[in-house]
Amino acid sequence: MVEKVNPKVIPIRIDEGKGLTPSVGAQLLAPHGQTLDKRGRTLHDLRISVTDRCNFRCTYCMPKEVFDHNYPYLAHQELLSFEEITRLATIFSTLGVEKIRLTGGEPLLRKNLEVLIEMLAKLSTPQGVPLDLTLTTNGSILRKKAAALKAAGLQRLTVSLDGLDDAVFRKMNDVDFPVADVLDGIAAAQEVGFENIKVNMVVKKGTNDHEIVAMAKHFKGSGVILRFIEFMDVGSSNGWNMAEVLPSKEVIAKIHAVFPLEPIDANYSGEVAQRWRYVDGSGEIGVISSVTQTFCHECSRARISTDGQMYLCLFANEGFDFKTMLRSGKSDLEIANAIMNTWSVRDDHYSEIRGSHTANLSTGSRKVEMSYIGG
Repeated sequence: MVEKVNPKVIPIRIDEGKGLTPSVGAQLLAPHGQTLDKRGRTLHDLRISVTDRCNFRCTYCMPKEVFDHNYPYLAHQELLSFEEITRLATIFSTLGVEKIRLTGGEPLLRKNLEVLIEMLAKLSTPQGVPLDLTLTTNGSILRKKAAALKAAGLQRLTVSLDGLDDAVFRKMNDVDFPVADVLDGIAAAQEVGFENIKVNMVVKKGTNDHEIVAMAKHFKGSGVILRFIEFMDVGSSNGWNMAEVLPSKEVIAKIHAVFPLEPIDANYSGEVAQRWRYVDGSGEIGVISSVTQTFCHECSRARISTDGQMYLCLFANEGFDFKTMLRSGKSDLEIANAIMNTWSVRDDHYSEIRGSHTANLSTGSRKVEMSYIGG
């Protein structure tokens, strides 16, 4: 039996007499109504993993050597229900969260996911602005699901695709899945009305970096926003090696040499992708540079795992147990207070201190796997 590699979980303590008033205004809220951590970073984005299962075995995320047929995935009763997810999301929306992304694993494997999307699509900020609701998928069953996702109220989609060369893509997903089916899923999403679809390509030097310009050429002028992600040391199972990291500046240089680019501003403070547009006006690309150009100083993301643990960093080695609070009769006010108290002591900045932590992995401090909390 394969041992499940998850970090420790910390129970939440509620400080009596501190925190929120019934209108959810609190000592820990900034004057403009946002929740701040120790570094003054706002709580703006919430990523919710709806399943720890995936039908791919990408080598940088769920390698077969670990996630084989004996791997002990979470039992259904351990997963947050749709009602529990919606309740948590509602509470987070009162604390400054404006964007929710559904992740996995592969989120489209969660049965009746469109029901959850319909529930979340009704949420808004205290000012009445609908939450930005989006989802990341490997695209394998997107052709089948696209229409239902759109009808349920999903606003945006991100599709993972690590190359156009079929042999390269099959090798990277490690289940012999054809690239044509992912491209067909993207086409299906466009057909039902999804706009500004993003495609994420994880770049591994020596594996698929020769596909960079081909990917740019394929999606240029298509309305799809292509983003290149540096190979990151997420989890403890993906065999990360700095020698396989291609710096984003080299990605930009490769594309710029063929299709001239110019930088553009971020959509909002805390956006992790650096944006570039083609000089000829035929679209934009982005790069996510967690390894070579860290963005810890403005990270605004919290993550909820499939079983209701809150993680404050993609590279965390401990989570905070909110599922127990949900299932033990705690009020929305108590849960909101706990979220704020947890965020207020957040000091995570793993990417800024990556070298020392990577060298010390042998000490037994294991990072949470990306398939457990999403990317």
